[in-house]
Amino acid sequence: MGFNSGGQNSFIAEINVTPFVDVMLVLLIIFMVTAPMMTQGLEVDLPQTQTVQTLPQGKDHMVLTISKDGELYLDEYKVPREQLAGHLERLVKKPNKFLYLRADRAVPYGVVVEVMGQVKSVGIDRLGVVAEPDTDPSRKKS
Repeated sequence: MGFNSGGQNSFIAEINVTPFVDVMLVLLIIFMVTAPMMTQGLEVDLPQTQTVQTLPQGKDHMVLTISKDGELYLDEYKVPREQLAGHLERLVKKPNKFLYLRADRAVPYGVVVEVMGQVKSVGIDRLGVVAEPDTDPSRKKS
């Protein structure tokens, strides 16, 4: 706890903060390394188009992703298809957020249309579609 200094019978009330600082620096480094890995999201092979705007940053929107195996994700959380309408009502429509739809290139068109129908049936009118910029130089803009 303390030690006796100079013949007095009193304890010194100082804390050695060096081990505390060492532990905090290690935790900070771990956090800095792992934090970018948590925000990467789902891997989706998006279709390409010529006119693409970047997805806005912030909390005023959510992203609905359809993976190539047909599974749905609202932001990074997996959502069963039968529960999608309830989640959209609670998380998107009530707070009046904008919804972006990301679908893998391999997803059949019918699945995308079915999901868009569920979104519209909830009453969400603010819907955007996410794509990648076209990198093929042989295609000309019309």
